[in-house]
Amino acid sequence: MIQIRGISKNYPGHGAVVDNLSLGVAEGECVVLVGKSGCGKSTTLKMINGLVTPDAGAVTVAGETVGGADLPRLRRRIGYVIQSGGLFPHLTVAGNIALVARLKRWSREKREARVRELLEMVGLEPGRFAQKFPLELSGGEQQRVGVARALMLDPPILLMDEPFGAVDPITRRQLQKDFLALQTHLTRRKTIVFVTHDIREALLLGNRIAVMESGRILQIGTPEEIQANPATDFIKDFFS
Repeated sequence: MIQIRGISKNYPGHGAVVDNLSLGVAEGECVVLVGKSGCGKSTTLKMINGLVTPDAGAVTVAGETVGGADLPRLRRRIGYVIQSGGLFPHLTVAGNIALVARLKRWSREKREARVRELLEMVGLEPGRFAQKFPLELSGGEQQRVGVARALMLDPPILLMDEPFGAVDPITRRQLQKDFLALQTHLTRRKTIVFVTHDIREALLLGNRIAVMESGRILQIGTPEEIQANPATDFIKDFFS
């Protein structure tokens, strides 16, 4: 579903943020990128979505080269969830979730039905939350709305950049459990690239984990493989 071949990205004053990185993500798989701040995790997501152009290498999504394809059309196949939800403060919850569908000229009835469906899916009562504004929501509620918005067009791919990082630990654990339940109950499992600093979160959510340092992948494998056979002392310390 997603193929990354030798991508590199340099920023002035920072050197190689991503350095000759290669990665494949299979359909329906959740790959979690972990590592210290500045190791290139978020930049990798942005290159998958075409927000950042690599200096070298190539990214393909469902067989299409990112950058060579019609980016708006390609991005409609990708849901993007960021920390704190990234909601528009002047739009209601319903308005935030339905924004992309309005741009695609869905009928009002179709938009409203899909918003109700998604709010119920993420555990928010439509009658109570649809007309609220983001500032009226808790951090956890904002994150749920962000996930619902990313699912509006039922994209096959989700990119999730520290989506639960701005909430308290108790809410975070509940969101993680809800995320696992959501992936289980979707009629078509999403292909997910998930960025986190939280090792427990990576172990809980990832089919595979890619440990990054200085823009490179040091090791990739299942949670069990990495815990049993860490490739370097850095990884061993990171997971301990």
